[in-house]
Amino acid sequence: MKKYLWLISCLILSLALHAEQHAKEDNKISALPYYGSAEFTPHWFSENSPELINFHQVSDFKLINQQGEYITQDKVKNKTYVASFFFTSCPGICPKMRSQLSKVQDKFMENNDVMIISHSIQPSNDTVDVLQAYAQENDINAGKWQLLTGDQDEIYALARNAYFANEDLGEFVSQQDFLHTENLVLVDGNRHIRGIYNGLNNTSVELLLKDIRLLLSERKLQH
Repeated sequence: MKKYLWLISCLILSLALHAEQHAKEDNKISALPYYGSAEFTPHWFSENSPELINFHQVSDFKLINQQGEYITQDKVKNKTYVASFFFTSCPGICPKMRSQLSKVQDKFMENNDVMIISHSIQPSNDTVDVLQAYAQENDINAGKWQLLTGDQDEIYALARNAYFANEDLGEFVSQQDFLHTENLVLVDGNRHIRGIYNGLNNTSVELLLKDIRLLLSERKLQH
């Protein structure tokens, strides 16, 4: 009888420890913060925090890529992606940013859970044909890297209100200003902003590559 009582006690203890471990995992704080405003104040949440239900997410969109296909938020569902803003005739910061984003493309070419989305801020000039030629000239893989054109008002609204891409870490700009930014925005599979990086800075881009890996690991643990 004592032997059976001992076995039952061990079983109860094991179940209790198992439940405690699951509780700790459920309350584990994410490796990267969440950002919900143009001030880019970091918020730290556990993976299953109820606060994430109403936390800022990138809004729905419908734009056209370099292959003439309509692209919506469904394209990035459950994917980690980097958002940027550019125009094909840009002689200044865009070539450098393109070179940095090529690192992302090359590092994660075989990973279908990672994408790049570059929005043209001169969509009237950057037609599908222009984007397609630009992609071919710069070895941009359509399966990995989407070049988007479409309605300028929609693109600017996305940049300013969804990605906060035209804000320099809290320094606000006028809504009438021409949108041109070196910022790269990291977004997770639930369309939450998880990082902002200077696309002209090698160290910042190396951090971006590291943080993409962190998000992929986070996503894997959640499933």
